[in-house]
Amino acid sequence: MRVVIAGGHGQIALRLERLLAAGGHTPVGVIRRPEQAADLRAAGAEPVVLDLESASVTEVTAALEGADAAVFAAGAGPGSGADRKDTVDRDAAVLFADAAERAGVRRFLVVSSMGADATHQGDEIFDVYLRAKGAADDAVRSRPGLDWTVLRPGMLTDDAGTGLVRLEARTGRGPVPRDDVAAALAELLDTPATAGLTLELISGNTPLSVAVKDVAGN
Repeated sequence: MRVVIAGGHGQIALRLERLLAAGGHTPVGVIRRPEQAADLRAAGAEPVVLDLESASVTEVTAALEGADAAVFAAGAGPGSGADRKDTVDRDAAVLFADAAERAGVRRFLVVSSMGADATHQGDEIFDVYLRAKGAADDAVRSRPGLDWTVLRPGMLTDDAGTGLVRLEARTGRGPVPRDDVAAALAELLDTPATAGLTLELISGNTPLSVAVKDVAGN
């Protein structure tokens, strides 16, 4: 399976690329900076240099041609201002979804955020972020040409993954290692029956593969 990942140099994306490569798949990471390419190759991924804040839908479509799935894992990052929450967390996600539809890539995963809501109130940077992510999720979920799954992790940590999670439409807040988020994305990619679901993910007591099967109705 060829999987194109937006935000290919992100912490979750690099973990996902390693997992996919180890599983015999072909991960392709979309990155802004050419100097990040070596890290992607070390993770077993093919780098594509493309700035989603300035690229045209035609350019992004070309990067997605021939893919079996797409994952939007890009983000402006914690140090960015309100403007980039809109241009990256919202607009780049919409662009990536547009391009996936044009390229005929139906399977589409989004790494969102717990609490994402386009109508969220507040004037702080994090409020803007939650609105941007919520608007992006709404845009993806409105597209009939995509078999989408939206994953909303809790508080991200760098603890070692345990493979034990809680994965439901509503989990309540809690932490989750980035390792387990990446593993969940890989499992969701292999479980097309999760299309059409918006899921929250935190650490828990259920093995990840079992949790994914449960939400898929298997």
